[in-house]
Amino acid sequence: MRRSIITGNWKMNSTVAETVNLINGLLKAGAADSKGEVVVCPPFTSLESAGKLLKDSSIGLGSQDMSEYKSGAYTAEISAEMLLTLGVTHTILGHSERRQYHFETDDRVNRAAKVALEAGLTPIICVGETLDQRDSGDTEKTVGSQIEGTLAGFTADLLLRTVVAYEPVWAIGTGKTATPEMAEDVHRFIREKIAAIDKEAADQVPILYGGSVKPSNAGELLSQPNIDGALVGGASLKVDDFIGIINAL
Repeated sequence: MRRSIITGNWKMNSTVAETVNLINGLLKAGAADSKGEVVVCPPFTSLESAGKLLKDSSIGLGSQDMSEYKSGAYTAEISAEMLLTLGVTHTILGHSERRQYHFETDDRVNRAAKVALEAGLTPIICVGETLDQRDSGDTEKTVGSQIEGTLAGFTADLLLRTVVAYEPVWAIGTGKTATPEMAEDVHRFIREKIAAIDKEAADQVPILYGGSVKPSNAGELLSQPNIDGALVGGASLKVDDFIGIINAL
């Protein structure tokens, strides 16, 4: 069976003190006892404190991005090696907000993902279409191109250590959510695109759904055959909401 993963992307929220309180709340509420994997992705400034709290826990620690370079004169960049020293296990790459505000490309995501995998980190590669692209009937064209670009040159071994997240851009932070059927259609399409690289590996790659996931819709979304978990934004900043989504597994 494929792994089930619930990941919390805290974005540019949570000071160190707030991170400590939130993680302690999650641990107290039993987040570490989930039958699936749980990963939290605080801001870079909170990773060290989070790593110490999660050191003896089954909860994984993720970064919200990382550099495509291993080291060097790249001001403000964060390398895979730096993340590993803090206990980081996962890294989000290619989130729509990074693509929109920082002009990240599929090529850049591809290079960073390979560096992450070489270092032993698990990349969570994000893909998704805008509202205009969906309304124009270009969802599969857009998402298919992103999959081809971000996974270019991947072998079966690399695929087996990668997570993909489908986030329809029009549903992120808007309160709008793709229906379970709409989400499943794109997840199935993504798995077919990955199968074109390696069919056996495609059957094992976890594909997460992200986009206004909350306790009230998590159960229906997670019950779809090709949805293996969730990449959660705002709801992951509230202990009760995040636990509700984790329990939906």
